[in-house]
Amino acid sequence: VFVLTHILLLLDGVFTHSNQFAPLAQNFQGGLRQDMSSIGIFGILLLFFRAYSLGGGTYTGIEAVSNGIQIMREPRVKTGKRTMVYMATSLAFTAGVLFLCYALVGVMPVAGKTLNAVLADNLFADWPLGHTIAFITIFSEGALLLVAAQAGFVDGPRVMANMAVDSWLPHRFAQISDRLTMQNGVVLMGAASFGTLLYTRGDITALVTMYSINVFVTFSLSQAAMLRYWWGHRSDPGFKRGTAIHAVALAMCLAILTGSVYEKFGEGGWVTLVVTGAVVALCLAIRSHYRTVQENLRRLNEIMSALPSQQPAEPKALDPKAPTAVLLVGSYSGLGIHQLLSVQRLFPGHYRNFVFLSVGVIDSAAMKGQEEVDAVERQTRSSLEKYVALARRLGLAADFRMAVGTEAVAEAQRLCLAVGKEFPRALFFAGKLVFERERWYQRILHNETAYQLQRRLQFAGLNAMVLPVRVLEPATG
Repeated sequence: VFVLTHILLLLDGVFTHSNQFAPLAQNFQGGLRQDMSSIGIFGILLLFFRAYSLGGGTYTGIEAVSNGIQIMREPRVKTGKRTMVYMATSLAFTAGVLFLCYALVGVMPVAGKTLNAVLADNLFADWPLGHTIAFITIFSEGALLLVAAQAGFVDGPRVMANMAVDSWLPHRFAQISDRLTMQNGVVLMGAASFGTLLYTRGDITALVTMYSINVFVTFSLSQAAMLRYWWGHRSDPGFKRGTAIHAVALAMCLAILTGSVYEKFGEGGWVTLVVTGAVVALCLAIRSHYRTVQENLRRLNEIMSALPSQQPAEPKALDPKAPTAVLLVGSYSGLGIHQLLSVQRLFPGHYRNFVFLSVGVIDSAAMKGQEEVDAVERQTRSSLEKYVALARRLGLAADFRMAVGTEAVAEAQRLCLAVGKEFPRALFFAGKLVFERERWYQRILHNETAYQLQRRLQFAGLNAMVLPVRVLEPATG
């Protein structure tokens, strides 16, 4: 409906007003000479920069393609390039002809209406059912914008999930639900959008100002990152071309960003700077916390050097009827080894079988294709084989079970239920970080996976125990 109505709109505007081309060209030449004499070429360029910055919202589609290229079909780069060419061409053509129609028809701003609505009312006024056609034309624009806005709830959480993988956001944002959506990111973005809507009271000027500033902040950072990339690849054949393109783009983005902030600072620009700065500061604080925790946990890896390296001649076989310790572990590290040694220390000689469980979680960073899923499976299997080899070096009967899924707790629950049927006398162990001085934000940054799984297993009639892993904080003062 959108395409058909707008084809009619553009064709009607161009062909029924073709007699206005000559006067329009004369007015353009006269206006250009007047502007050159009054504000000069620099002033005209500033007007273009201002219009360009306020139209930054049109880059949403290109941004969505860039953020979603990992889920495109192969060859992804070629598919992404072709998609961007289609989008850029159609956008440039439609916007260009619309501007031409504005000038040919002499569209002027009307309170409570968009320029497209004014144009549609003027062009379709003499048509049969003209008002209905004009209404359908503008309604299709609103419907299309409503659909397009959902791109933010797909690409935004995906970007947040990638940030969470690198510890810039809480790790729980990296987990995707059984419907392959980053539900925590969607909820956060929805709440933030609702709060922004309430603050601005739906004022388009304020919303466009906030968007244009932030979009050119991200564009500037992206271009700076590309310059940094090419500087590190100075020996590549495309160094000069790549550097020139991104240097020009960076200069243009920074100029537009500076102009937008200067011009719109008192119209809501300062709110954008404050909120964006607060988010950046929060991300830096979150990453700093995770790094500190990782540094403290590295001391657990020291126990790996004291473990036996001699492999027994014949590994012991598992007895399904004997007491079995089932350990839920992640990657091979001192944290999982600490769990194994803790079980032996707490229940010396009791357990005859040790079964290691692990779930390879497919997060947004790995959800790119079957090859990435296979890589997650190989990594999970490799870590479990190391745990089994360690247990056998300690003279224990050991084996592993694994699964690959999109949600850690649900997959771990299904895996535990299957193991519980295979080993009726099993007790399930999971590790939980315990801080010396527990703070509220630590409960947010370090999820409650162990306790969630414990509740589910106990409700299913299985025995589960959470082993504390102490995180000693450095002394102060």
